[in-house]
Amino acid sequence: MNIVEVNALRKDYPAFHLKDISFTIRPGRITGFIGRNGAGKTTTIKSILNLVHPDSGEIRYFDLPLAGHESEIKKRIGYSTGTVSWYPRKKIRDIVNIVREFYETWDDSAYRRYLELFDLDENKSPMELSEGMKVKFNLLIALSHGAEILILDEPTSGLDPFSRDELLGVFSELKDHGVAVFFSTHITSDLEKCADDIIYISKGEIVAAMPKENFMADYSQEGESLEETILRMERSVQNA
Repeated sequence: MNIVEVNALRKDYPAFHLKDISFTIRPGRITGFIGRNGAGKTTTIKSILNLVHPDSGEIRYFDLPLAGHESEIKKRIGYSTGTVSWYPRKKIRDIVNIVREFYETWDDSAYRRYLELFDLDENKSPMELSEGMKVKFNLLIALSHGAEILILDEPTSGLDPFSRDELLGVFSELKDHGVAVFFSTHITSDLEKCADDIIYISKGEIVAAMPKENFMADYSQEGESLEETILRMERSVQNA
């Protein structure tokens, strides 16, 4: 069973359009969602979470339509953007004490484990954290309630190379436990290190959605890296 199925999703703004976005996300797979800034990554993620309302299309999680099952579904999802905008002056431990009440599946042992792994001080407030540590705090919350899928918007943005490698290692560990990880990025090297599947979006349209090895076989020219392939494809799309 696919964890997520997105079919013919559309969202129209005066100056930008998502055009018939369709893709699936499978359990135990790391899916990299790549495209340049303004390609539609964040709009797509917000649409599939109903944070913005799509104009048309169907979104299903766990074989259930998001429409009519949103509360049930979101208890099984971990979601994080790259920033923290809530309770900026409260200590992390106080925020966690509030958030854990929303999840019957909250796991204190997982919380403690990731708190130590991310080297976060729960006596600090979000406003005292660096940008990279804010990213880690958002992920700490998402990882602590047994989510079956993580949907992450630019999670490695603002992280130093060591912290990015550390986070990609967490993704791989979660994959081994059957968790699906879907993350947007414009950092191609992150995809080369950990992605099983690639969804490439440009100008609001899905150009490719497939396993990484198939993507390389279908689109790469001889001797090209993934980054070189995507750069060449993007230049072609932009010039079309």
